[in-house]
Amino acid sequence: MSETLQATDATVTASDADLLAQTAAAVREAGAALRERFGEVVPYRTREELMSALAANDDTALRVLRPRLTRLRPDAGWVEDELDGGALPSGEWWVVDPVEGNINHLHALPEWAVTATLVRDNQPVLTAVHLPLTDQTYTALTGAGAHLDGRPLHVSQTADLGLSVVATSQARPDENVDVVRRVGSSITEMLLDALVVRVAVPATLHLLNVASGRLDAFWQFAGARADLLPGALLVSEAGGRISDAEGRPWTPQSAGFLAAAPGVHAQAVSTLSR
Repeated sequence: MSETLQATDATVTASDADLLAQTAAAVREAGAALRERFGEVVPYRTREELMSALAANDDTALRVLRPRLTRLRPDAGWVEDELDGGALPSGEWWVVDPVEGNINHLHALPEWAVTATLVRDNQPVLTAVHLPLTDQTYTALTGAGAHLDGRPLHVSQTADLGLSVVATSQARPDENVDVVRRVGSSITEMLLDALVVRVAVPATLHLLNVASGRLDAFWQFAGARADLLPGALLVSEAGGRISDAEGRPWTPQSAGFLAAAPGVHAQAVSTLSR
């Protein structure tokens, strides 16, 4: 993937705009089902109870998403494990996170979403991200821009990292200790260089803010396809730059990820490379 995530071998068809509209409808319907389950902190005392509660939320959304998206693209593959990473086989794949920020949902925190992204020959072609609590839907289609409920999105015009609000997400559970330490050291470096550093999960919501110009940069080490692909396409289509943490082209196999407004991208790379 290039910094702008432009499709190369993948071909965007005229019907993709209609497909995006139907994908957005599907994530909105799944979000409505999850909203009915939201509001009380879900108790758990063991890892097994936590995993069971997370799975119950996932299943609620997937009962909507899987049949609807499968009808739209019957031959497309299906990926719903939000921790999966790396490249996909050729062809079309639905990359779905039924509850992005699931742990927040269980804790009655508002930062969660439903995402669905169509990947064609390892290039994200379209994505829809729905925030059920605010009833907002972010969409992006390769070559057609990024939108919030139909309104075009644009990344910020900030050109000074020292005036920037930036964000990252913590390492995933059971992450390699070296990655955890790299996350910690990168936060320290950004605290020295940026104006404000925000740290929270999930990654996708930070990337929505980058695409909307509310944040100037987001970075993450490791990460999964479902965490990064929706936001990467949104940021790219909103005029932002996508790379790995060292400034090289990003792919789902990359060890780092950076999405930034063009004016601060090089400065963020410099900070993360220290």
